[in-house]
Amino acid sequence: MATDGQGSTDTAGSTGGPGSGGGPDVTDDYLKRRTLRRGSAGWLLLTGLGVAYVVSGDFSGWNVGLSKGGFGGLAIATLLMGAMYACLVFALAELSAILPTAGGGYGFARRALGTWGGFLTGTAILIEYILAPAAISIFIGDYVESLNLFGLTSGWPVYLACFAVFIGIHLWGVGEALRFSLVVTAIAVAALLIFAVGAFTEFNADGLNDIPVDEDALGANSWLPFGLLGIWAAFPFGMWFFLGVEGVPLAAEEAKDPVRSMPRALSISMGILVLLAMLTFFAATGARGSAAVQDAGNPLVVALQGDGPATGLSRFVNYAGLAGLVASFFSLIYAGSRQLFALSRAGYLPRFLSLTSRRKAPYLGLLIPGAIGFALAASTGNGARMLNIAVFGATISYALMALSHIVLRRREPDLPRPYRTPGGVITSSTAFVLALFALVATFLVDKDAALIALVVYVVALAYFALYSRHRLVASAPEEEFAALAAAEAELERK
Repeated sequence: MATDGQGSTDTAGSTGGPGSGGGPDVTDDYLKRRTLRRGSAGWLLLTGLGVAYVVSGDFSGWNVGLSKGGFGGLAIATLLMGAMYACLVFALAELSAILPTAGGGYGFARRALGTWGGFLTGTAILIEYILAPAAISIFIGDYVESLNLFGLTSGWPVYLACFAVFIGIHLWGVGEALRFSLVVTAIAVAALLIFAVGAFTEFNADGLNDIPVDEDALGANSWLPFGLLGIWAAFPFGMWFFLGVEGVPLAAEEAKDPVRSMPRALSISMGILVLLAMLTFFAATGARGSAAVQDAGNPLVVALQGDGPATGLSRFVNYAGLAGLVASFFSLIYAGSRQLFALSRAGYLPRFLSLTSRRKAPYLGLLIPGAIGFALAASTGNGARMLNIAVFGATISYALMALSHIVLRRREPDLPRPYRTPGGVITSSTAFVLALFALVATFLVDKDAALIALVVYVVALAYFALYSRHRLVASAPEEEFAALAAAEAELERK
């Protein structure tokens, strides 16, 4: 017998949940039809995945934070958000070594916070990983149009081509997909380094604080032109240098030796992202000035050429920006499909979504979110709004994952931990507090986006409360892990 983690019991291989009378029987081959290809990714591919999630944020988006906080405000916001991600990554490295399954954040929260905590976390992650690719497909369309590639303009045919081609590669196989992602990411990273070298040759410190000061803002000065509140408003844009790196644990079931490779990949990818953030931020603002790049759709190109004619370097960086967008789009599709796969396999979402193909790809978990993303991109064309909704979901998941680390450290101190977070609960508590501040900051930037995300969240929770929590699959890896913990706790009480 296995418990559901909240007191009720259910036979392994059947369904059930808190307060349920059990659902339809799960056949013996249930998990066999929901199996990913194990051993497909070593630490190098996982590191590439971690950087790929994020690298598009270096090419565009972060610079809007200059219009919210100025150079000083965005610099402080980036430092604080970088600290939040670093602390979160160290906590996730420990959690992923304990529970190396495709559930990622959902699995960690399921063990620490129960079924409700697992669903809250998993839903927040899904909001991030379904909305972000939709937004990036729009940005890809804008780049294609600005570069005059094939005479195409930004619109639904470009968005459709993005989803069709790159989902097709994912359906081909995870090993092939991650190798493709690594190559495109390497091109984007090389371009950022080359950009930094070129931009630093024109560096002028006087341009860093050239945004006019709002004299009415509290604490305003040349470095903080919008005052102290501008620091807080810039939080979401400081996040763009790191948004998505937390998705690496979602590849755990397809990794080689995940207990060792996950902590290594998370740490290295975070280190690379910190370096890229520092170089990009200082090079772009110093080369042309904060005011010049604050509203630019392609800030790195503006930093290199200003209002003048295109140069060879600026054209190269422009094309590389497209490569960065493709890398992030491609990898975020992967992350969303794995989170959906894990939630579906455990019964939190409709189970058919976790079926895998002969090549061990969750084909419906790729196709259905892709269809939703395409529909959102084609119908709204508002990439910035969708990214803000994604950030809202991300901040909720960060707070819950950090809380999961704290709870497991307190409740299960003797749990085998092949990797231990430096600083322990102090580290994860720092991530938790900063994530809550970042969550509030999303309302300062785009209140409507935050409210839309909140409505989606409420609808998902209603589905869980009224239906799926009564039909959970006890034999799913994340559920079995939580059930084992509950059984051990019951034995200790006796």
